[in-house]
Amino acid sequence: MNARETAMVAHSWYEASVTRPPADAALQGALDVDVCIVGAGYSGLSAALELRQRGFSVAVLEAEQVAWGASGRNGGQVLVGFANDDTVLRQLGPAAARQAWDISVAGVHLLHARVARYGIDCDLVRGYLHVATSARKAEGLRHWTAQMRDTFGYDPISDIAPKDVRNWIDSPRYVGAAHDALSGHIHPLKYALGLADAARQAGVQLFAHSAVSRIEHGPLVTLHTAQGRVRSRFALIAANAYVGQLLGKTGARIMPVRSFIIATEPLPPEQAQALIRGRAAVCDTNFMIDYFRLSADGRVLFGGRVTSGNAGPDALMPSLRARLAGVFPQLAHVAITHAWGGLVDVTMNRAPDFGRIAPNVYYLQGFCGHGVALTGMAGQLVAEAIAGQAERFDLFARLQHHRYPGGPGLHSTWLRLGVAYNQLKELV
Repeated sequence: MNARETAMVAHSWYEASVTRPPADAALQGALDVDVCIVGAGYSGLSAALELRQRGFSVAVLEAEQVAWGASGRNGGQVLVGFANDDTVLRQLGPAAARQAWDISVAGVHLLHARVARYGIDCDLVRGYLHVATSARKAEGLRHWTAQMRDTFGYDPISDIAPKDVRNWIDSPRYVGAAHDALSGHIHPLKYALGLADAARQAGVQLFAHSAVSRIEHGPLVTLHTAQGRVRSRFALIAANAYVGQLLGKTGARIMPVRSFIIATEPLPPEQAQALIRGRAAVCDTNFMIDYFRLSADGRVLFGGRVTSGNAGPDALMPSLRARLAGVFPQLAHVAITHAWGGLVDVTMNRAPDFGRIAPNVYYLQGFCGHGVALTGMAGQLVAEAIAGQAERFDLFARLQHHRYPGGPGLHSTWLRLGVAYNQLKELV
């Protein structure tokens, strides 16, 4: 782990609130399996579980440790849909887009089912608030909820009358809102560790500190690490924003964007309860979003502020604190106990990017902040494809993507331009 990433995760409340099991051993020597997976996050662990249920032997190679990346650091928001539903609708057409949407909804149900089946104690809460900061954005939110019901047949979403918004969230910032009764939130690291434990019990071989340095393609795929190699019939690259060069030009279709979260001290129960009805997760409709929720012990976990540069959590904490106070003025002087960050894998069109770089080498990337639930279904779809039922996987593989021009060296430039453009749009 380099110094920059150490700083990003060092003061994570998620890490501070769990006791990790002993680390998995590093790969030593040679191993032959049916499927080798790169990345022990949600998508890799989900695929591993699904493949074991279908009788495949599976090894997972993780460069650091289970859930070290986004799966252990994210906002914990369990969402239906995609970061850009319009892209999916435009590219796939109404019928196929409805099928893709239904798969995303199934992802939330799958997460609930796994929590129950494996007894994962991850502080699962149902309920999600989409909130708008202006009358124009409130109108856009109402248009979106109508699309969710009329185009995608999604009934758990309901509009909140403007006069009732303050009854749902005790903030002066929002003038419009909608409630989603199915989406919600979890403690993301607890969930990932629960998936890893279930995978081990199912017979998946997990290897930590086993970064893949090279892949040899062919009828059998060989993945090399510093101290060993795995030879397999199929491979899945599920490293997302930390993929490096393993996907070649395909990996250039995502931009790793840094996002940050702060945690307050635990609030008195009555104060915490008064902030958000039902302890729902919340996200606004802005391009530069604020997203937040209450933890099981009454903290406000408040996230946002993106950058592709070198800024760390300490540098962004004043900005996040100010935004928290703007949402909840009553918390202006509350203590901030933790601040951390991580990488989000963002595609240009903000639609998921699933596909193959060879007939027997699959990849999953581009979750764009909607990965907590969708990664579970992505793993299931890959397992189906490897087992010979590729229809649902190929539905997503039809989505068209473009590489970011100029490669990683221009990521900061593109992000600054994108932020500036969307901030101007939000002022109109």
